[in-house]
Amino acid sequence: MIGRLNHVAIVVPDLEAAAKTYRQTLGATVSAAEDLPEHGVTTVFVELPNTKIELLHPLDDSSPIAKFLQKNPDGGLHHLCYEVDDIIAARDRLVAEGARVLGDGEPKNGAHNKPVLFLHPKDFVGTLLELEQV
Repeated sequence: MIGRLNHVAIVVPDLEAAAKTYRQTLGATVSAAEDLPEHGVTTVFVELPNTKIELLHPLDDSSPIAKFLQKNPDGGLHHLCYEVDDIIAARDRLVAEGARVLGDGEPKNGAHNKPVLFLHPKDFVGTLLELEQV
């Protein structure tokens, strides 16, 4: 059901500094920052040959990412994103197997303007999973 790893998301306390580290220290191609108000975050994508790293920073104090930073002031791994061909079919199969979809269970547009869903970390060995339809 799941396809390739689309990205690994890391919450960072300073988006500009984190992007600079990937760009200058590691020599990676780094996108411009993009605000995603529906998700309460600003994102930057680091392009790698086989996947991407998504750097996340809260838009404001009400963002779930702000709460993450309160608990983890240095930032850290937030979620893994896997590609799926049909997000509704994937959701329905996962729910039938007992997985919990976060939010209202309906896909929202993600950073790539494609439908995404998040799955409860307690159902996936402590890791928040994102599914993105490709």
